[in-house]
Amino acid sequence: MVRVLCLLLALAADPAMDAKFHVYRSGGETASLEAIVSEARHYDVIFLGEIHTDPVAHYLEKRLFEGIADEKTTLSLEMFETDTQPVVDEYLQGLIPEEHLMASGRAWKNYKTDYRDLIEYAKLKKLPVLAANAPRRYLNRVSRLGRESLNDLSAQARSYLPPLPYAEPSADYAAKFIRVMEESRKQAADSKSPVPAGEMNIPRALAAQALWDAGMSFSIAQHLTRQPERRVVHVNGSFHTEQHLGTVEHLKRYRPGVRVMVVTMAPSKHFPNFDAESMKGKGDFVIVTQETAAKK
Repeated sequence: MVRVLCLLLALAADPAMDAKFHVYRSGGETASLEAIVSEARHYDVIFLGEIHTDPVAHYLEKRLFEGIADEKTTLSLEMFETDTQPVVDEYLQGLIPEEHLMASGRAWKNYKTDYRDLIEYAKLKKLPVLAANAPRRYLNRVSRLGRESLNDLSAQARSYLPPLPYAEPSADYAAKFIRVMEESRKQAADSKSPVPAGEMNIPRALAAQALWDAGMSFSIAQHLTRQPERRVVHVNGSFHTEQHLGTVEHLKRYRPGVRVMVVTMAPSKHFPNFDAESMKGKGDFVIVTQETAAKK
């Protein structure tokens, strides 16, 4: 089995890209992609956390997904929203062309360069793909009007969301989110941004973030409830899952006992070294990527 895994990873390798990452375990011990793929088979859900503008992370996601995937694997993506699931399914079944997947599925603008390979591999291997994220219009509603505003939605609209009321974020996750938001607010104030620095309502932004996390985790939990024999590989922004917080916490509420692996891919000025202060515990595996490779 290990020899097969090594062969699969070797076939997808790009030497130029391979020079731009280094794999570590949670505490900073050197590891490998082969170790991730091998150990992933002992988990129900593998979270691949990325910085969305990092091309090295997208390269790694493709290699890891192709290495992990077998006939019982499901791909799950933050990049598609739950109400577009029929569109994603129609594309996988060959009923609609890619242009309609992108238009009706509201694909991200970087879909073709960064996520297309994942979908195409799933389609080739006839694997399911979850459009996991809560619709952005409802995230926006919470950020403007608060979580209670979701109660005004129709039953059809609520069917695209996790059960209401969804859980509050943990204290650790909330503290991390508020710290990041305050830093962003300060940066906006220090710059000559046309957006007033104090415009964002942080409690409502946190409530929207919690819906984001709960929505993805509920999509995964529902899928595993219907098909408990499957393994899910989920791709999301690393903030949602690093340190086993956020989406991971919500998933464990919806599906107690679920076995979770977190892989965090982090561009770093310390590349290729592991900076314990900023990286320790960010994932079961932390892949340090070359910071200069990330797009602005």
